[in-house]
Amino acid sequence: MDKVKDVKYWYLRNHQIFSQMNEQEIKMLCVISGFKRARKNDLIFFDEVKRIYFLKKGIVKIIQTDAEGNEKVKDFLQQGDIFGDITLEKGKNSLGNSEYAKAVSDEVIICSFMPDDFEQVLEKNPSIALKLTKKVGEELRTLQVRYNDLIFRDVKTRLINFLVDFSQKNGKKEQDSIAVKNFLTHQDIADIIGATRQTVTSLINELERDNKLHYSRSKIIIPNINDLKIG
Repeated sequence: MDKVKDVKYWYLRNHQIFSQMNEQEIKMLCVISGFKRARKNDLIFFDEVKRIYFLKKGIVKIIQTDAEGNEKVKDFLQQGDIFGDITLEKGKNSLGNSEYAKAVSDEVIICSFMPDDFEQVLEKNPSIALKLTKKVGEELRTLQVRYNDLIFRDVKTRLINFLVDFSQKNGKKEQDSIAVKNFLTHQDIADIIGATRQTVTSLINELERDNKLHYSRSKIIIPNINDLKIG
């Protein structure tokens, strides 16, 4: 295999969805899959692209645009997440006609499939179909928790829940503290938790005054995760 195929093979081999496949099966995936390495701020796809994407390295954000071209961050995805045309419905893009993905970490690596090709993989490998179902179910539960927060929680609680979840998924933990590289603006957070930027800024300042959060452009530090959860 050439260098690109070697890298593609390694990333497919090490994705949890494909971990039980043998060498020959992984090589077949390499033939039908696309491979993309992106840098910070690169666009991953746009409206007309109908593919299912496996995020192998890095972090991307899903951005929604309105008719006037205004952008709103809808979600952040990280290593192991699946996005794009996950419904496998021909001619439809589950992300919608006004959404696209952008790399926010220094390096992003993605493997992708056309829906028809991936559907054939699922038909031949029921274990992969089961893993995919479980993965999509986990993502749906995450969305359900977020929607419940929007309905039943105040803005401060939603902010704390987001910061805890984001830091636990992306940060480095040392005893009760967590430090994570920051690529979020206050507006990004506001978009996700359903608040205004001004409110998010005010609440972050409040948490910093209470020594429950240290927030800068480069890093987010939570001195004690349990104290932050209390609010």
